[in-house]
Amino acid sequence: MHTSMNHVLISGATGLTGRELLTLLLEDTSVAHVLAPTRHALPAHPRLENPVGMVGHLVTQLHGQVDTVFCCLGTTIRQAGSREAFRMVDYDLPVSLGRHALALGATHYVVISALGADPSSRLFYNRTKGELELALQKQEWPRLTIVRPSLLLGARNKPRMGEVLAAPFSHLLPGRWRGISAGTVARAMWRLAKIPGDGVRVVESDELQQLGS
Repeated sequence: MHTSMNHVLISGATGLTGRELLTLLLEDTSVAHVLAPTRHALPAHPRLENPVGMVGHLVTQLHGQVDTVFCCLGTTIRQAGSREAFRMVDYDLPVSLGRHALALGATHYVVISALGADPSSRLFYNRTKGELELALQKQEWPRLTIVRPSLLLGARNKPRMGEVLAAPFSHLLPGRWRGISAGTVARAMWRLAKIPGDGVRVVESDELQQLGS
């Protein structure tokens, strides 16, 4: 059983879900140390270590003890500017993060994927997310938790037009297709990290809603 979450690594701590998750981790007194590499400095906290710079470079320089790693990285092709830049954030970085976290002794990887992730999908976004899930499974984690939220709801630093347009209607959709708040996803991820278990667990959006409510 892998339940230790004393030393945590979180990537994407300035994003919509990452911000919420970082707050939960720093409020959790059972968490001794949080390592959060970011491009821009975070507010200081006695249990927070915050290397600042290009995250891709920082990931390869990580050191110290890690028990649990959370990956909240994610962008859109429009925001990234190209398919290649999108894939760097949504595939290359999470895979690299996993490889380096394993080397630091991490036993549990909790990663945000997406509803509809499928390595054989015709949709580039869904296919990339599916390929990410496969790549992480091949890393043979003692414990891998893949969360697949539907449309994320919340106030982003840089609003995404698709989310802005879809958000008012997302609550009308059934089950796992219904929009979900970033705070709910963060609480679900935090609780999933505390539940004993081993192997691979895929958590769809409707289950995230229950776990994070």
